[in-house]
Amino acid sequence: MQNLIIAIDGYSSTGKSTLAKLIAGRLGYIHIDSGAMYRAITLYAIRNRMIDGETVDEKALIDGLKSVDIHFEINPENGQNEIFLNGQNIENEIREMAVSSKVSLIAKIPEVRNQAVAQQRKLGRNKKIVMDGRDIGTTVFPNADLKLFLNTSAEIRAKRRYLELLKTEHPATYEEVLKNITERDRMDSNREVSPLRKAEDAIEVDNGNLSPAETLEKILEIIREKFGDDTGTQ
Repeated sequence: MQNLIIAIDGYSSTGKSTLAKLIAGRLGYIHIDSGAMYRAITLYAIRNRMIDGETVDEKALIDGLKSVDIHFEINPENGQNEIFLNGQNIENEIREMAVSSKVSLIAKIPEVRNQAVAQQRKLGRNKKIVMDGRDIGTTVFPNADLKLFLNTSAEIRAKRRYLELLKTEHPATYEEVLKNITERDRMDSNREVSPLRKAEDAIEVDNGNLSPAETLEKILEIIREKFGDDTGTQ
């Protein structure tokens, strides 16, 4: 099997992480959710009262980054890579609206991005990874073997996220979710450092009318066409 780096970028709630996990599982690769890193740092900032409304105490956060340990561990029960912040599993907590509504404020800070990108590149040294985020194919791995860009309408993405939140202890209204997604799109696309954009050589996939399984099969077909049948996608 070829050893590939697969980069998946796209807007919020396009199903990047779900797709990345499915691809990694099929290929026997490691999945890295880069967005989870920024969510973890956001949770750290929230816990330490470094965010007041739309204002971040950047100096305090930057000074505190050296005491932030973020790593992934395989959950033996589900086989998934889950994220830990200073020894605590925060996989579920970082998906809540309290974190989602603030993560773009944190992700645009250059020092935060520099630290996250350095760690992401370290994780990719041995290849055989699928990494998703917003700047993987443009900044983290500009020479990735395969770049994908997921996209669909904000309304479809909001509905998906709304239904996911209904299953948690912290649900939100559809209107709140749509507003959050629209605002995150704006901030991610317009930040000064590593703005969200489609890499020139990325393959764009609109999965608005596709299930996760259908999206996976579409991507596996792209992989077979591009790299042949020795990638484990048969």
